[in-house]
Amino acid sequence: MVTKKDWLEYDVEEMVSGDKNSLWHHLKPHKCFENQEQMIIVEGKGLTVTDIRGREYLDATSGGVWSVMVGYGRDSIADAVCEQMKKMPYFAGVFGNIPAIKFANKLLEKLPRMQKVYFSNSGSEANEKAYKIVRQASKIDPSRKGKYKILFRDRDYHGTTIAALSSTGQFERKNDYGPFVEGFMEVPQCLCYRCDFNQSYPGCNMECAKAVEDVILREGPDTVGAIILEPITAGGGVLPPAKEYYPTVQEICKKYGVWIIMDEVVCGFGRTGKFWGHEHYDVDPDMITMAKGLASSYEALSATVVKQEIYDIFLNDPANADERMNYFRDISTYGGCTAPMTAALESTRIIEEENLVERSREVGAYLLEKLMTLKELPNVGDVRGVGLFCGVEFVIDKESNTPISEQQMGALMGNVMAEGVIVGRTNSSLPGMNTIMNFAPCLIITRDQVDTIVAAVRNGIEKTF
Repeated sequence: MVTKKDWLEYDVEEMVSGDKNSLWHHLKPHKCFENQEQMIIVEGKGLTVTDIRGREYLDATSGGVWSVMVGYGRDSIADAVCEQMKKMPYFAGVFGNIPAIKFANKLLEKLPRMQKVYFSNSGSEANEKAYKIVRQASKIDPSRKGKYKILFRDRDYHGTTIAALSSTGQFERKNDYGPFVEGFMEVPQCLCYRCDFNQSYPGCNMECAKAVEDVILREGPDTVGAIILEPITAGGGVLPPAKEYYPTVQEICKKYGVWIIMDEVVCGFGRTGKFWGHEHYDVDPDMITMAKGLASSYEALSATVVKQEIYDIFLNDPANADERMNYFRDISTYGGCTAPMTAALESTRIIEEENLVERSREVGAYLLEKLMTLKELPNVGDVRGVGLFCGVEFVIDKESNTPISEQQMGALMGNVMAEGVIVGRTNSSLPGMNTIMNFAPCLIITRDQVDTIVAAVRNGIEKTF
């Protein structure tokens, strides 16, 4: 008889010791934890998480990286995944499987201008696939010969691999990891609050967008194949561009045959009050990448979605000696897992049936309204956001808009957490400007929970300054 092991059982002190002695955490300077205990999250329900010491926190970050869209403790997702895994857990993506087919169809319902879906397992990998498509097309498609360069925007983040970091506009995320991949070029950021051109919207002539053409001309239009953009810059400080930004960029890209890759890893699946972040703007991307909220992070999943004309470039004749290698020669091991697609199907069903995109729009507007009341405080420089995705930027004074110190920001974050609320911040990203607090709660958040979060932030600000 096989004894069933209860993997949910644990000894508190053994886990605390194991965390310190065995784990290498993400984005953490571990020296400071040699003599203090790190938080260990053991349970979640709705928007509330509980740590190993029994302390409860209201999570305004959807799991820390803005990805648990439908909240914690969804039995229906766990049950669906369990049943699928018992029937068929995995086979490599060289063949089809039922959950992958169903979810690809569901994605294309949500993206009627797109035709093909390629699954992998992280946002970084989804963007890598897009880059490989651009690079291979520049070799095998006569109309795109030599167009291998990819533009990216200052303050945007596109992933943690070397190529993804090569296309990331955050110095502190990239520093020390070079040399980077050749052929990635930066264009200016789009934040009106700290305009690179010292202009004021709306009388700015969209110079931040028009600078894209300057970079294309500098590099040579025959060498530039694509530009990758977050609909709303996320980890770089929650930067919603002006409404004229994307139409201007798209006009430039069409002029020079530059594909637009829209990185919806953060903004997709209702985060901004529309299903896709780019739906807020008049723009028609050629490729779309996604991860995070794809399966509400109940399972790891990402996708790269393309238009038919891009897919058609890779329709080769294997009997033709000159073309036999002209298919997309790529594989992602975990792109063959059935559980993530099953989790994504059920998560998307929940988003649709509970009208969570509309909730994101409505409660997001309330969140932004409440956060705007913080602007009366002397150290709050700017408040911005769209849907359930908001940022508050802290300054020493409003006349100079000089950012507060990292030490002050750290103290502020600790004071908010002491109120029983977890909020996010720019983290090891922007030199001297990791001073933006961000809010991206699960889409099920209520107005009362918004009130609790904003009250905790106000109390934290008053304690800090």
